[in-house]
Parts: sequence; structure tokens; C-alpha cells
Amino acid sequence: MGFFDMFKKKEAPVPAGPIMVAADAKGTVVKMEDIPDEVFAQGILGQCCGIDPAVGEVYAPIDGEITQAPDTLHALGIQGAGGVEVLIHVGVDTVEMKGDGFAAKVKMGDKIKKGQLLLTMDLDKIKAAGHPAVVITVITNTDDFASVDLVASGDVEPGADMLKVTKG
Repeated sequence: MGFFDMFKKKEAPVPAGPIMVAADAKGTVVKMEDIPDEVFAQGILGQCCGIDPAVGEVYAPIDGEITQAPDTLHALGIQGAGGVEVLIHVGVDTVEMKGDGFAAKVKMGDKIKKGQLLLTMDLDKIKAAGHPAVVITVITNTDDFASVDLVASGDVEPGADMLKVTKG
């Protein structure tokens, strides 16, 4: 190791085996085809699933960095370990709410840890606006992996294994 090597940025270790993406909310798992939005239900943005939330809190499903944080606060993008890219989309058509009822706990560029609170949402406001509140978790770079499989069903707690992402 040369003298200047100590100043080089160390790459995050790539996890061995499949990457487990955790449940990001407390509630009931919704299979991809049952998500009440055709773009997500058809997997157009990538393999995904949802959680019908029992509580208005969304947690980090993986360790990573916030790469997208729109002003409308209804979605977050995360670049995770092992190259997995996750989009968390809170509710269906909630972009129309322009951030009303949402509060971000993170911002662009923040490093996050699995289980960290990312945002809160007012479930009553979302319902009153006529939107399903389902929290959708999408692996946006699904094609980079051999498979993305839903491993959870029924009621889940934040942090429980939800999606298994397997490398090629």
C-alpha cells in the first residue's frame, strides 16, 4: 500500500449471496399484480410489491444513499449496496397532493441505514384525497439481476425480509 492509498475512498463491500430488501412499513403485503396502479402492477418500472400501511411511517429497506427526493415528498430513490436501486413510492397518484400530508426525514445525498425512518405520511389525508396509501417498493434496475422474488406475505413489520434480489 502506497502512502496516498490511505486517502482513497474505500468502496462499500458487495454483499455475498442475495440482497434482502426489507419491508419499509408496518402493514399488509400487496403483490405486484394487486397494486392499484397499472404502471406498478405490470412491473413497467421494475419488479415490485406494496404494503397497505397500518401506520404512517416509511423506513429504509436497505443501507444506501438517497438519490431521489422530490419536493412532493411522495417518493424516494435509494442506491443500495450490491448495486440495487430502490424506488419507494408512497400511495397512488399522491404526487397530486404536492407534499401535503408528507414529512421527509431525509434529503438528497443522505447516507441511510436499513430501518431508519425516512418519511411520515398522514394516512387520513391520503384517504380524504381519494388515493390508495399503498407503499410501493420497486427494484428499478430489475434487469441487472437474475431474479427479484417476493418472500413476504400477510402482515409485516418494518425490517422483515420482503424482496430477495439475486445476482446473475
